[in-house]
Amino acid sequence: MGEVEEKTIQDELTITIQLADRVIKSAEEAESSKAECSEIARQVERLSKMLRSAARLATSTQWLYERPVRRIAADVTKNLDRALTLVRKCKHSGVLRQVFSITTAADFRKVLALLESSIGDLKWLVTIVDPDDINLTLPPIANNDPTLAWVWSYIATIQMGQLRDRVEAANALVLLAHKNDRTKKIVVDEGGIVPLLKLLKEGASADAQIAAANALFHIGNDEERVRSIADAAGVPIIVQVLGESVMRVQVSVANLVARMAEMDSAVREAFARENVTRPLVSLLSVDTVLVLDDPKLKPSKPSISSLVQFNKELAGKSAGHNSYNPSLNSVSSFTSSGGHSSLSVHSSSEGSSRGGHYRKDREVETPELKLKLKVSCAEALWKLSKDSVLNSRKITETKGLICLAKIIEKEKGVLQYNCLMAVMEIAMVAEQDADLRRAAFKTSSPAAKAVLDQLLRVIQEESSSTMKIPAIKSIGSLARTFPARETRIIGPLVAQLSNSDNEVAIEATIALGKFVHPDNFNRVEHAKAIIEFDGVPPLLRLLRTSERANIYGLILLSYLALHVGNSKALEQTQALSVLDLAIRSGVPQDYKELFARAIHNLNLYQAGVHTHRPYPP
Repeated sequence: MGEVEEKTIQDELTITIQLADRVIKSAEEAESSKAECSEIARQVERLSKMLRSAARLATSTQWLYERPVRRIAADVTKNLDRALTLVRKCKHSGVLRQVFSITTAADFRKVLALLESSIGDLKWLVTIVDPDDINLTLPPIANNDPTLAWVWSYIATIQMGQLRDRVEAANALVLLAHKNDRTKKIVVDEGGIVPLLKLLKEGASADAQIAAANALFHIGNDEERVRSIADAAGVPIIVQVLGESVMRVQVSVANLVARMAEMDSAVREAFARENVTRPLVSLLSVDTVLVLDDPKLKPSKPSISSLVQFNKELAGKSAGHNSYNPSLNSVSSFTSSGGHSSLSVHSSSEGSSRGGHYRKDREVETPELKLKLKVSCAEALWKLSKDSVLNSRKITETKGLICLAKIIEKEKGVLQYNCLMAVMEIAMVAEQDADLRRAAFKTSSPAAKAVLDQLLRVIQEESSSTMKIPAIKSIGSLARTFPARETRIIGPLVAQLSNSDNEVAIEATIALGKFVHPDNFNRVEHAKAIIEFDGVPPLLRLLRTSERANIYGLILLSYLALHVGNSKALEQTQALSVLDLAIRSGVPQDYKELFARAIHNLNLYQAGVHTHRPYPP
């Protein structure tokens, strides 16, 4: 059997009106408790008039917000059923009444109170459907949960109100739901997502779009609610608005993209299918696109035709898709929706004129706003690239790596950090995906070289551990891309083994471990380089600092013992004694075999060396 089709609002209200008529008729036929039944009939008459008024408004309202109408209609129906049951008992009198039913004054008081509550609910309902009718009271139905009434009122205004009221309601919804997950769930359950997306998409004003984007941002702070936004066709709408809006709107929308991407991996892939990385990279590259003219990255000055070609590459090949086509400077060439009857992405003839408007706006934006936009776009790219081959590949295909490298070189603070984190996530994906690794990080690539130069500069020159750690992790993830002749990588990592920040030293240990991992084709050459840069003494000192440092340090030491067991440095620092003591002291089962093999290999080269010695000073 198929699903039962939901009744229309008109059908729901018609059924309730007919029930009210039956109650009135039965009350008029009462033979006992006539005064009480007459009072019930009077109250139901009031209800009936209000129901008919609500039905007329529902029919004439184009974008009716149905949730409270259905909920209140169902509650009124339930109360009318109780009234009908009571007045039917009064059709009999005398002995027959005693035989068939007994009614008390308390029964009538209870039913009259319920009818009075229904009248209050309908009064409130008319006010949110009809903006000319103002009622500041809460409906009785929300006595136990006032938040529900506020949410209904705000959503109704966002969906049916005038533009100024819609903006205020969206902002009020943010305040109501701030740091309150239950309220956010109510907003989703009561159908608040679609009106907010509609407000965002219409583009009636920048303030309206910002209010809608901010509301969606605050609501979408968990996987389930983010999925609700995506299920309401939110992803293509968000991507379209990102590409075609003024800069201050783009900041809020980029923040929304970052939040949604962070919360749900499936939504990350949905954004990838809509090519959201293109406008993000384009916006991030504003004022930094001249990086392609850098002689370090290109052997000759680019011609006009090559710049045109780069512009086309950024615009992409999706002109026929319901996405976007931003230019090199992120000037929108999106087209806006010509109608409001659907939340899908349409096009109209307004696009070119709006594009010119946004071009002028962008020319006069303040440096502070431009920086804010770049910070937001960089964070969005960071969150989108996490565990996503598709997004990571799209970022590298849109000159994203060169852009990220240039910003890491020139900027400081949050923007630099977000770009480092984006590079780190892309590198971590490339570590697990050979095709991406070969395509994006081959050593002959100008983009890969630019990124590597900046990662090494950060490791060597930055004093902040917050900046060093993602740079170190990035290089570790790319360990399999470096040829044996690439010796400038190992030295800076070895130097970090002595860093006073234990976390930095540990991350350097982990990264070096990837260079000498058995899966790394150049493991022996890299192991020799670590020895040559005198990496063993600081590594052994690091073992004592923490349990985590001890485990990763022993793993790196074991790999060195396997690949260059004949090293004098290992013998002089008593590496054999350290490993033997570690395995006797108890180590995780996963590493016992590795440590045992390392000890065996060292024994082959260091015959007669005594074990069980303490760590060297």
